Amino acid sequence: MSQTAIQGILHQLECVLLGKPQQIRLALACILARGHLLIEDLPGMGKTSLSHALAQTLGLSYQRIQFTSDMLPADILGVSIFDKHQAQFVFHPGPIFKQMILADEINRASPKTQSALLEAMAEQQITVDGITHSLPSPFFVIATQNPTDQSGTFPLPESQLDRFMMRLSIGYPNLAAELAMLKQGHRETAQVLPQCIDPMTLRQLQSQVEAVTASDALLQYILALVEHSRAQTESYGLSPRASKALLQAAKAWALIQGRHYAVPEDVQAIFSPVAEHRVRSSSQLQGEAISEKILAQVNPIR
Repeated sequence: MSQTAIQGILHQLECVLLGKPQQIRLALACILARGHLLIEDLPGMGKTSLSHALAQTLGLSYQRIQFTSDMLPADILGVSIFDKHQAQFVFHPGPIFKQMILADEINRASPKTQSALLEAMAEQQITVDGITHSLPSPFFVIATQNPTDQSGTFPLPESQLDRFMMRLSIGYPNLAAELAMLKQGHRETAQVLPQCIDPMTLRQLQSQVEAVTASDALLQYILALVEHSRAQTESYGLSPRASKALLQAAKAWALIQGRHYAVPEDVQAIFSPVAEHRVRSSSQLQGEAISEKILAQVNPIR
């Protein structure tokens, strides 16, 4: 049942984002592992299309929030307004109260506004005026950002980057995929995708990810990768949160491959998307190079 559902999801998404099966599988693995996703790429690469297609395919309520330099935290979280009839402040929820949030161009907003997502991403709740409000379940944030060397951007702080399980770059499509996209014309902009699963089925798939087994040798391999990252003088080391993310993402990747046990190849498949935004100290390319170096220097424990 799970494989039928997963293959149906992948097939539908691959009809939207043409020629990018690896990125689609990684994005789905991130969601099955209960993680948040950061997509960093140039404008027009399909970041918004992928997030919208994921929400429709998985049957999740969806809200796109366009981040701008003048946005305030209240524009995301909501605000308490005094109601004279009730003689008390009444909370008016912001757009964050959806199951899937697209934080579009998150690095256009100020650090203060960016930080409004920290509690939501870590604890699935927000606090406004000292009162805590629970967010819907399941809850995912997909954030997009333009390359940090573009004008008008505020780089995400390390604490914010660490909240994202994965960072993906979609990249240019191959010529065959771009030709197919041109033949589609503008049909995809108004496309309404059928729902493949509902939130209850998604939670069941997430529970199956939790049930994927990982041997002691695999755990030692993950720890060896993490420890090696901390020995790199040119980068930040991976945090304990990153260790957990590596294990969860590897389990999700194994389930997508049709297995109920994780192997070193699963860790290797997801290592760079999980690690590179955490280890880089200045640039995206540096993070990619460091993560590939770590993978090459640490051998799996069989």
